[in-house]
Amino acid sequence: MFNNNKNKQTAGDDKQTGTDRNGQVEQLLVPDLEQNMERLQRFLGDGADIVCRMLTHRSFPNQRYTLFYMDGIVDGASIGTMLLGLLEDANKVTEDTEGLYTHLIDRSIAVGKIRSATAIEEVGYAMLEGSSVILVEGSLKAILIDTTGGESRSVEEPTSQTVVRGPKEGFTENLRTNTALVRRIIKSPKLRFDYKVIGRETRTNIAVVYLQGIAQDDVVQEVHRRIDQIEIDAILESGYIEEFIQDKAFTPFPLIQNTERPDAACAGILEGQVVIMVSGTPFVLIAPVTFVKFFQSSEDYYQRYDISTFLRFIRVASFFISMLLPSLYIAITTFHQEMLPTPLLISLAAQREGVPFPALVEAFLMEITFEILREAGVRMPRIIGPAISIVGALVLGQAAVQAGLVSAAMVIVVSFTAIASFVIPAVNMGSAARLIRFALMILGGSFGLFGIMSGLMVLLAHMSGLRSFGKPYLLPFSPLIVSNLKDTFIRVPWWAMRKRPIGMSSNRVPNQHRIGGGKRPDPDQEGA
Repeated sequence: MFNNNKNKQTAGDDKQTGTDRNGQVEQLLVPDLEQNMERLQRFLGDGADIVCRMLTHRSFPNQRYTLFYMDGIVDGASIGTMLLGLLEDANKVTEDTEGLYTHLIDRSIAVGKIRSATAIEEVGYAMLEGSSVILVEGSLKAILIDTTGGESRSVEEPTSQTVVRGPKEGFTENLRTNTALVRRIIKSPKLRFDYKVIGRETRTNIAVVYLQGIAQDDVVQEVHRRIDQIEIDAILESGYIEEFIQDKAFTPFPLIQNTERPDAACAGILEGQVVIMVSGTPFVLIAPVTFVKFFQSSEDYYQRYDISTFLRFIRVASFFISMLLPSLYIAITTFHQEMLPTPLLISLAAQREGVPFPALVEAFLMEITFEILREAGVRMPRIIGPAISIVGALVLGQAAVQAGLVSAAMVIVVSFTAIASFVIPAVNMGSAARLIRFALMILGGSFGLFGIMSGLMVLLAHMSGLRSFGKPYLLPFSPLIVSNLKDTFIRVPWWAMRKRPIGMSSNRVPNQHRIGGGKRPDPDQEGA
């Protein structure tokens, strides 16, 4: 490190200030190299991870220059290559008439993207993002070299959205890696990456990704507008962004989709959706989104359409089972026993003979117990987590039945409900079903089937009023778009989905057809 002479001040130092584009006062670089070094060190807090190398050039003996970078967040290979180039260039005796600043840019630095800066704050923030900085004595500009790197997690298989057939790559916490994964899939010059910085303290980099001409211009502009309005100290995960930009805060349903699969993100981009990538998290946001999107998996498009349709029906049925089964059991056993066959009614009555609680309290005890076990299994170490689930499912369930606290039928209902909730591909939609389940249980225990139906009608009215960046949440059912029904709860063959979904992609696309011809392949006809 260099010597920090805190008492050194030059005449006119107070005048070396300016304002940035936001009107904030910033310190400008001065010709004195020592003063620039001192101010930069002070701005960065004199951190121990700041590396400084003082260098000289034989062709410019009267000018010194300094290389700054933050150890740990730069690419070591790029730093080594750059230093080697600087040192080798210093041994060459030339008769250049150009200045040292121009000479370094044009001839010495051969790595990274280069730009200049005139303010200490801009230089410091560039270093915090992984750039290396060269300060030249007598120059009012600093050279910023993009050497971002350091330790990061490699590309691995997604843990939250696994598939049997399909790509095994998943997003990482590195924004540069994530953008490269999308570039590898969509090799189109119309693919756009709009970069932004959010967070006064974290200065988190985000990227708004869309396909120009496919995504609707008003949706892209609305995404930018909502992101630009965010004022917060820190953005640590994409969930921060999601809460700020979603259309409605007080709803159990997710209005923005998230994924850690590059193929799922690219599929959304190709249909006109906008993807928001946040540095530091593998989960990207996709908007706008509709209700049916949360029941679709990437694997649906990699296997036969009939199997995919069957699996989608299973997921939708599981969603309704997870949301309604406990409340229906409570309502029928409490108010509508006449709906049950006599043998089943006698069996349930015999099981509940020694249970001291009504069905509603019994269901609440079991559901809350299961939610505790679920949370414990998630938070415990992976080695202990399965053991907690086994103990909770077998020991506590069986012991509760034998102790007469709950009936065996209630254990079956709660267990099947829990299993059904795991079938839903989107975790946030499964969480919505869990929240709605408790409200419907109260309605079913208080008013029977009439309460459940009233709750469902209110829920449907609520969903009809939801919007995701201006798009109806129940599209294409409300409003009804017949052509979009080919890829909802059913999936027709690929050759039958000729056009992009109406309402998501731009109507001004010259070619709305994503499949040429759109006719069913007929090998016999071609052979004839």
